[in-house]
Amino acid sequence: MDPLSASATQIRQMIASGERSAEEIARLSLDRARALQPVLNAFVDILDDEALEQARRIDARVHGGETLARLAGVPVLVKDNICVEAGRTTCGSRFLESYRSPFAASVVERLRSAGAVIIAKTNMDEFGMGSSGEHSAFGPTCNPWDTGRVPGGSSSGTAAGVAAGVAPIGLGTDTGGSIRQPASLCGLVGVRPTYGRVSRWGLVAFASSLDQIGPFARTSEDAALALSVISGHDPRDSTSAQIETPNFMTDLERGVEPLVIGVPRQAHSHSNHSSVALALDTAVEVFEGLGARIVEVDLASTDHAIAAYYLVATAEASSNLARFDGVRFGRRGEGATLDELYERSRGEGFGEEVQRRIMLGTHALSAGYADQYYATALKARRVVKEEYERAFVDRGAHAILMPTAPEPAFELGTKTDDPLSMYLEDVYTVGPALAGLPAVSFQGGFASVGEGDRERALPVGLQVIGPALGEGQLLRVVRMFERVTEHHARRPEI
Repeated sequence: MDPLSASATQIRQMIASGERSAEEIARLSLDRARALQPVLNAFVDILDDEALEQARRIDARVHGGETLARLAGVPVLVKDNICVEAGRTTCGSRFLESYRSPFAASVVERLRSAGAVIIAKTNMDEFGMGSSGEHSAFGPTCNPWDTGRVPGGSSSGTAAGVAAGVAPIGLGTDTGGSIRQPASLCGLVGVRPTYGRVSRWGLVAFASSLDQIGPFARTSEDAALALSVISGHDPRDSTSAQIETPNFMTDLERGVEPLVIGVPRQAHSHSNHSSVALALDTAVEVFEGLGARIVEVDLASTDHAIAAYYLVATAEASSNLARFDGVRFGRRGEGATLDELYERSRGEGFGEEVQRRIMLGTHALSAGYADQYYATALKARRVVKEEYERAFVDRGAHAILMPTAPEPAFELGTKTDDPLSMYLEDVYTVGPALAGLPAVSFQGGFASVGEGDRERALPVGLQVIGPALGEGQLLRVVRMFERVTEHHARRPEI
């Protein structure tokens, strides 16, 4: 079997049995990353030394007869707003283009303890602010299913790299959909954990009450494995939940019975691409065929949630990014006065989208407007959370099924001059983020786009949303779908 098409579990078995060495697999992964970089622009730094050193340690354990950890020798990609002392941590920004973290994030420590081999830091929308992968200071990332189209954002490089076979697992971050949306557009499983399930220590903050780190994978099994490794309480993160970490793989094949799936009325929007509408209807039929009971739920604030999100997130971004001033670290502009130094450092270091969101957030928090905008958005956030609670409690839903994005991957450049249109790509993903709930995007079907030589099959993603700490149940629901469909087995030809 080709290691680059194998699952994480299969790779570990190859190494444990001696069929392949960890160093051999690391070199294959590094070579593929380097070969695809001119095509996808998915990587900020390819970490040869880090990867090969870790792989050789794994091989030494194999030769010593030691029991291998859960991800021993498995290549992993890490989004570039997650600190790793190997290579840079740029957040896709000119402000941090030369910054090297002196420490590794908690999730990176957990990956290393589990034997993972970190192959590369991945490209991203600057500071996580984008829905397409086009807002990086290092250029846009391309979708491996069609390199003329976006991979989704902001975790664009990780999604593109995993979809293209560089690694079976990658880490991204999800503030309002930045794992789930690129998972949808690249044909992957993407997990946004419950807020507090995974430590944020070592994550460069965008919006602290929303940010969560989670895995990308090609199957629910690998996603469950990765989530099991990175989850757990961390005393260094004050928002980390003090709860026992389950092994999400234990009951993965058991399914959920009797399964109740809630489908929001708002999920059948006329704004959905026809392929998205078809995928949703087909998935409902699939789950009914599995014995699920489908109930209609009402998430009336779906359209209002997008406005609330873009007030809460930008307000928190304005506060968090104030630390980037050109004085303490990062890019430093030239100025005769302190104000001029701040202005030039931030003007040169931040891209247009980041500047736009900082200004929106600053305005929302300013005197005379905070109650009108920010406080109102927080009230709307509470309404969103209550609507989900009613769906789970009053309607008895184990999971809520809806599209991840309203359309498949769109062409590069088509929305960059229309921020409102870009923001609406997050209409289905921001609600669970505001409510702090877990959600899993999975491959729900395909769209046929273009004509003649330009005809392409593009992935269409759906997501399931669950009650707090319900990641295991959601992954089991996705696994039920995978067992009777073949969408997840299809790979881009690149």
